[in-house]
Amino acid sequence: MEAPCCRRRQLPVLLLWVNGLMTLGLTGARQQTNLCNESLMLEKLPACGKSFEEMMKKVDSKKWCNLTEFIMYYDNFTQCTEHEANNASCFWPNPLAEGFITGIHKQFFSNCTSEKVHWEDPPDEILITLILIPVMLTCAMITLVVWCSKRSDILV
Repeated sequence: MEAPCCRRRQLPVLLLWVNGLMTLGLTGARQQTNLCNESLMLEKLPACGKSFEEMMKKVDSKKWCNLTEFIMYYDNFTQCTEHEANNASCFWPNPLAEGFITGIHKQFFSNCTSEKVHWEDPPDEILITLILIPVMLTCAMITLVVWCSKRSDILV
């Protein structure tokens, strides 16, 4: 029979061994890594684009900039590209898929640029008022605090 001190020394080793066995499957050491088949993905993605193009023909071209008109079609397109990328063992999004999606965007949404809002300063009278009111309130509050702190005998 072993001495209790020997068992205490073996306990950390045993715990490390058990921990190693438990986490062996989580490390991915034995998992096969599938390389991205880019040519297969690029071969399959145009089918998604063609399907999206067919669905977009149902939408009036004047409404192509209104996302609510075609959101379901765009969702199907996105799911299709993701599915085809995953079938080719590629991550999604990836640079090639993004390039394809960008091409679709250029084809359908190139005229959907939003107009930039041109901000202007308010008139001088309003601007001066907006600046002076907080400055005056701050000065008044400081004066009130100083005055009250000097006259603390009255307030108590």
